[in-house]
Amino acid sequence: MEQPRRITDSFPRRRRRGPGRPPGRLKDKKDKNKVQVKVKVRDSPRAPSPPPPDPALLEMLRRFDLSWEYGPCTGTPRLQRWERAQELGLSPPGPIRDALLEHRDNPDVTYRWVWVGGTG
Repeated sequence: MEQPRRITDSFPRRRRRGPGRPPGRLKDKKDKNKVQVKVKVRDSPRAPSPPPPDPALLEMLRRFDLSWEYGPCTGTPRLQRWERAQELGLSPPGPIRDALLEHRDNPDVTYRWVWVGGTG
C-alpha cells in the first residue's frame, strides 16, 4: 500500500540558516572560532532618581483616585483630574494639589498606577 502524498512532497527541502534555526542545533563551526569581545558601557551621567514617596502620601492619593465624586480618573494625570474637578466646582482636597505640585517630577505621584493582574 502506497503512502498518501503530502503537499510538502512537491517542494524541495531547504536548510534553515540564521536566526530562523530550530532550537537545539549547534552554531556553525565558523562562529565557534570567533573571539568574543566584551564592550564596556560607560556610565552615563543621569539625573538622580527621585526619592520614593511617603506611604501616607501614596495612600492619600489612592483615596483620591478611588473617589468618584471628582470624576473619572482613567487616562488623565492626577493633577489634571484635580484641576478638572476644581473647574466643575467639585471642591477637591487642597492637600492633594499641593502634594502633586511638590512631587511633580516623580511619576509614582503624578500618574495613577492601575493594578491589572486580577483580583488580589
